[in-house]
Amino acid sequence: QVQLVESGGGLVQPGGSLRLSCAASANMFSIYSMAWYRQASGNERELVASISSSGSTNYADSVKGRFTISRDNAKNTVYLQMNSLKPEDAAVYYCNADHPITRRQYWGQGTQVTVSS
Repeated sequence: QVQLVESGGGLVQPGGSLRLSCAASANMFSIYSMAWYRQASGNERELVASISSSGSTNYADSVKGRFTISRDNAKNTVYLQMNSLKPEDAAVYYCNADHPITRRQYWGQGTQVTVSS
């Protein structure tokens, strides 16, 4: 069983920055692919960024050049650095872990990001 706990959300002005963290209680955390998803009110959950066990990253077109996903396997933590935030980035952000063999998915409880002046 994997537990994911997100933190770092909050209220930020347009153009500002936030760093989200996701702490995982998982044995062999390094083998999991990790990702950040977001869900705005009335919208479906969408993939924001992912990072594989080898460190390969993938981003949604809407966040390329502004967001950076990274992981620290020694701390069992994945991060999402969000810069140049826009009002349309406002959503609940969820951390996701994907086991490479079983493909079982684990989700955090989400952290709210609000972008408003």
